[in-house]
Amino acid sequence: MVIEHLIKGIIIGLMVSIPLGPMGVLIIQKTLSKGRLSGFISGMGAASADTFYAILAAFGFGFVITFIQAQQFILQIIASAILVVIGLKIYFANPVKQYRSRRTGKANLLKDYVSLFFLTVTNPVAIVLFIAYFAGTNAFGTNPTLLIEAIVVSGVLIGATLWWYVLTTIINLFRRKFRLRSLFIINRVSGVIITILGAFALVASFEPIKSWVENLF
Repeated sequence: MVIEHLIKGIIIGLMVSIPLGPMGVLIIQKTLSKGRLSGFISGMGAASADTFYAILAAFGFGFVITFIQAQQFILQIIASAILVVIGLKIYFANPVKQYRSRRTGKANLLKDYVSLFFLTVTNPVAIVLFIAYFAGTNAFGTNPTLLIEAIVVSGVLIGATLWWYVLTTIINLFRRKFRLRSLFIINRVSGVIITILGAFALVASFEPIKSWVENLF
């Protein structure tokens, strides 16, 4: 019984993490430019944010969910704007400096973790996603208890961690074949992709307001 709930949690963690949105692109870029450890720690930031929402969905912290949903517009604007800034920063970044920082041990892993955690946690849609996954997979069974809920949430963290570990390990294998000139190109491409995704998310954030204005007239 415990194993069954744990496996369901792991599957949900994988389902949430595998789709490569802007966070995935950013983690891949960090792995290629800074190394596997930086990429994995960044992935753990995203996994921690996903686990946070899984906890809210599993244990039903209604007042927190209500607050997050009420602030959804502001959170989406902030996250989208930050993505645009990060995309531009990556585009103009010098991979030679990033490579030297990694070689001299100056890579800021805490910054990598916090930045991905913040960007992921400012996506309130995740709470709805987890509620849907929990219901769709019947993750807690017919008689959920605090222990079962904790096991499922632990599985979510394990699944997400497993995905980012595997992904960053595979990307790091390809990284060894890249020269510094290739990293310049990767930075440009990654920067453009992240900037575009952030811009689209920013425009989409204003869509409800646009619809509301159109209904007025």
